[in-house]
Amino acid sequence: MTERLYYSDSYLGNFTSTVTNVDGVRVYLDRTAFYPTSGGQPFDRGTLSGVRVVDVIDEEGRVAHVLSAPPTFAAGAVIEGKIDWTSRFDNMQQHTGQHLLSAVFEDLFGYKTVSVHFGDATSTLDLDTDVLARDRVGRAERRANEIVFENRPVRVAFEDANSATGLRKPSDRVGEIRVVTIENTDRSACGGTHVRGTGEIGPVTIRRIEKYKKLTRVEFLCGWRALARAHADFDALTTMAAALTTSADELPALVTAQASALREAEGDRRKLGEEVARLRLRELHAVSVPNSLGVRRLSVRAMSMEELRAMAQAATAMPLTLFVGTIASPPAIAFAASEDTGINAGAALKSALASHNGRGGGSARVAQGTVDNTGALEFVERSLLDG
Repeated sequence: MTERLYYSDSYLGNFTSTVTNVDGVRVYLDRTAFYPTSGGQPFDRGTLSGVRVVDVIDEEGRVAHVLSAPPTFAAGAVIEGKIDWTSRFDNMQQHTGQHLLSAVFEDLFGYKTVSVHFGDATSTLDLDTDVLARDRVGRAERRANEIVFENRPVRVAFEDANSATGLRKPSDRVGEIRVVTIENTDRSACGGTHVRGTGEIGPVTIRRIEKYKKLTRVEFLCGWRALARAHADFDALTTMAAALTTSADELPALVTAQASALREAEGDRRKLGEEVARLRLRELHAVSVPNSLGVRRLSVRAMSMEELRAMAQAATAMPLTLFVGTIASPPAIAFAASEDTGINAGAALKSALASHNGRGGGSARVAQGTVDNTGALEFVERSLLDG
C-alpha cells in the first residue's frame, strides 16, 4: 500500500520516501505526494531524486511512478520527491473551480454534472441538459466569481460513506471517503487536490458551450490559466486592431462591416465569373463545327469547378450541344448535354468514370465527377467527346 500524502496536504511540494520496489522505469514508494491520473484530473509532474516523472498510475493499493530513465536507486533507498508546483497548483485551481461551477449550475438551474475532464489547455464539464441559454451561462459565471471573491474556506475531511450527508453526488464507495467541502456551496466525495479557499481559484471564465450527445459541454478556465488566456486574447485583438488601423474596442464593428462587404463583393465576383463563363461558352459554340447529326461537342480547360458548372448550365440551353470541361488539380470533370441530344449526362459520365475508379454523377442534363490522376481524366474526357 502507498500512503497518499496529497490526501491530507495538497500543498506538500517536497517529501522523502522509501523505495519499496523498482520495475524498470516504474518506481513504487511507501508514501507519495504525486497525484496519479484519476477522476479526470491529470497526474502530477516532478522528479524523484532528480529523475523526471513522466506518468503516475493508480494501481489501486499502489501508486506507480514512471520515470524518464531507469533510476540509479534500488528498493530500500530513501529518496526525495519534488512536485512541479506550477503544474500542481494549476490542477488545484481547475479542479476546485470545477467543483464550484458544478455546484453553481446545480444550485441556480438544477443542472447536474455528468462528467468532467481536465486538459492541459482547457477543462470541461458535461451538464445533463441539451439546452443552455447564454444568459444562464453569464449568471453562472458571475455567481462563481462572486464566491471566489468571498474567499470561502475549502476543507477536506474523512467521513464514513454511510453517514456522509449533503453530498452533491452520492458516493458508491463503502467505508471511509474523502469529502471536499466549499463552505455553504458544495460537498463532494473526491480524491483530488484542492485549494484552501475559493479566493485561490482565481478568476473563473466560461469559454465555450456546445452540444455533446444529449448533454451540454461547458469549457472553462480558472486562475492563472484564465489570466494567461485573457492576455493572449488581448494580444490577438491588439494585433488585429493594429493591422486594421483601429482600436480594439472598435474592432468587432469594423470586422462585422468588412465581413458584410466581403460577402457582397464575393457575390458580385461570382456573378461576374458566371457571366464571363457563359460568354466564353457562347464564343466557343459559335466557332465550333457540328458533326453530321448537327451536334456541337465543346471541350474546355478551366481553373475551377465553379467556372465549369456555370459553363455546363449554359450549354444545356444551347441546341444540340455536348459540353466537357476539366480542371487538372484536383482532377475533376463536368459534363452537360442539351435535351435535344438525347444523351443522359449523369448516366454517361458515371459509365465513363466507372472504368477508372472515378466517382460522380448528376442529372440528365448536368453531371460532374473526380478521378485519381490526369491520365484517367484525359481518358474520361475523350470517351465522352467521342461517344
